[in-house]
Amino acid sequence: MTKTILLFSLLIFYQSMSQAQSEDPYLWLEEVNGEKALEFVKQKNEMTINKLTREKAYQKIYDKSLEIYNSNERIAMPAIYDQFVYNFWQDKEHVRGIWRRATKASYLSGNPSWDILIDLDEMSKKDNVKWVFKGAGGLYPKYDRFLVSLSKGGGDATETREFDVNKKAFIEDGFFIPESKGGGSYLDENTLIVSVDFGEGTMTTSGYPRQVKIWKRGTPLKDAQLVMEGDSTDVSAYGYLMRDGENKYLMFGRGITFYTRSNFVRIDSKLIKLSLQDDASINGILNNQLIVELKSDWNVGGNTYKQGSLISLDFKALITGEHRVSVIIQPDEFTSVTSSSTTKTKLLVNLLTNVKSELYIYSFDNGMWTRKKVNAPDFGNIAVNATDDEFSDLYFFSFTNFLAPSTLYVADANDNSMKVYKSLPSFFDASKFKVEQYKAKSTDGTLVPYFVVASKNVKYDGKNPTLLYAYGGFEVPMLPSYSGVIGNAWLENGGVYVLANIRGGGEFGPKWHQDGLKEKRQIVFNDFYAVAEDLISKKITSSKNLGISGGSNGGLLVGVAFTQRPELFNAVVCAVPLLDMKRFNHLLAGASWMGEYGDPDKPEEWKYISKYSPYHNVKQKSKYPEVFFYTSTRDDRVHPAHARKMVARMTEFGYPVYYFENIEGGHAGSSTNDQRAKIAALQFSYLLMKLKG
Repeated sequence: MTKTILLFSLLIFYQSMSQAQSEDPYLWLEEVNGEKALEFVKQKNEMTINKLTREKAYQKIYDKSLEIYNSNERIAMPAIYDQFVYNFWQDKEHVRGIWRRATKASYLSGNPSWDILIDLDEMSKKDNVKWVFKGAGGLYPKYDRFLVSLSKGGGDATETREFDVNKKAFIEDGFFIPESKGGGSYLDENTLIVSVDFGEGTMTTSGYPRQVKIWKRGTPLKDAQLVMEGDSTDVSAYGYLMRDGENKYLMFGRGITFYTRSNFVRIDSKLIKLSLQDDASINGILNNQLIVELKSDWNVGGNTYKQGSLISLDFKALITGEHRVSVIIQPDEFTSVTSSSTTKTKLLVNLLTNVKSELYIYSFDNGMWTRKKVNAPDFGNIAVNATDDEFSDLYFFSFTNFLAPSTLYVADANDNSMKVYKSLPSFFDASKFKVEQYKAKSTDGTLVPYFVVASKNVKYDGKNPTLLYAYGGFEVPMLPSYSGVIGNAWLENGGVYVLANIRGGGEFGPKWHQDGLKEKRQIVFNDFYAVAEDLISKKITSSKNLGISGGSNGGLLVGVAFTQRPELFNAVVCAVPLLDMKRFNHLLAGASWMGEYGDPDKPEEWKYISKYSPYHNVKQKSKYPEVFFYTSTRDDRVHPAHARKMVARMTEFGYPVYYFENIEGGHAGSSTNDQRAKIAALQFSYLLMKLKG
């Protein structure tokens, strides 16, 4: 009987594969390193490079972009571990980069004396591997050992090695985790908590670990003790150590979908599930107050805590099932919590109000939260870059906007003092430009804000080459930021830059995101079109002079845009995109995003996904703009086949396209400054060619 069932299952499998092959003639492009697929990539790359590098603007843009990326005047962003500040740095001499540290006192002096720990260029040459640094986590409290994550070519999968910072060497016979998504962190000197690929059946359909184990030094990884296991259809499982002063808690999470999870704490070798909403996010702990962000209304203890609120719960009481809740902030419809982080005694909360940042310091006393506003600059984007959460109230934050170069501030959350640490130089003359904020009315009447950066002398005559950028997904807000590359390559060449805050993002809290989920996705695209139409109606530009750009989920956005509304645009930069929405959940990490888009394997959900899937909506004999696609062979998050297959189909239908696939770079698209400069020069040369002539 079992044999019959197995044979029947195999027959169904091969029939479905055969059907897929007949429906999709370009499945062979999903073979990342397939000989035929790489030959396709080589041919398309050569055609694009031969064309775009001959454009008049290319070399100047490349040279200036590389100069900016390699500038020694860039800010060395800090990561604080006890008495040292760590930093990863790339420049002309260190192409693949160096991991280095300086004493905290030396760094705070403004002229740090750096001690190089790992030279990625030397290591890559020695190993004949293009190593990419992916971060490091230290051993509390001395931080004399670190677990260093390294990627081959920039993908998300890393191998983890144990490193002695005093000896500046990897530890022989130290902890070593083979290449895998996931990773490990220290519980103590001789114990790690690990969630990686442990072998057959230990990964989810999304390509992430579903087991969490405790691993003792000197024992094989395969013999690590299993503590928690999720289902294969989950997104992931993970564990981490949460410190609160002298107390420490071993935490576990089971990611059911991209937006829902079960949270556990291990007490006396037992896992206790925390009674929180499955879409709530734990943001840390301070003075026994568990910091939690609500993504939907929560009715508990006779009270309703509103969607988007930041609350805290008495953690020791929560472990026993009690809900002692304190409200930190309940945002209004124009405000949202961007992030929160802790110093030793304070909570830092970064808020957005009408897409402009404000930073607050919160204190918890006598069961109440009180706050003070940080006197940071107004009308821009604030980011908390580093905190000294275990030893002091020292923290660093940065401020930027479209025209103000990023400035790093050093601050003390205890006395609310702050001072400028370092500012970027001006890479272009910002005095010639202005920033304005407008709102466009979408199809349902919702007002969608957007920023316009243009010359002070701009004439609204419909002739300005204009680049519209947006993302519209995963509750990620699009915020003003300074870019020397955009300033030089685009603004200085007469371009207008537009950043749209469409739904799907997090600019106005969870609801702004949830309004565009799954079957409601079309409203995200409609918001984008509303901004484009508003730009045209205001005569800031015209469809002939309007280009759009987006990456990842934003690549899907612009892919939908040019297939649904080709008459609106004359140029499209579609980067590391999702485009085949029938198979996205079968490619790499795609299954994890079904909480955002839906499940195309379910007929009722494919019904609405199929209406916008770019790969399935390319039509013959349409007037599409000449699209520039780019992706990375080493992207192990969004499969390069999305872009490859779209290019193949459009080429089959006779549409001219541009295509560039960087052999390394991962989902970021590039790993070195030279690669970043090359991609910038290619895309801006293309945009100037199409929109300015």
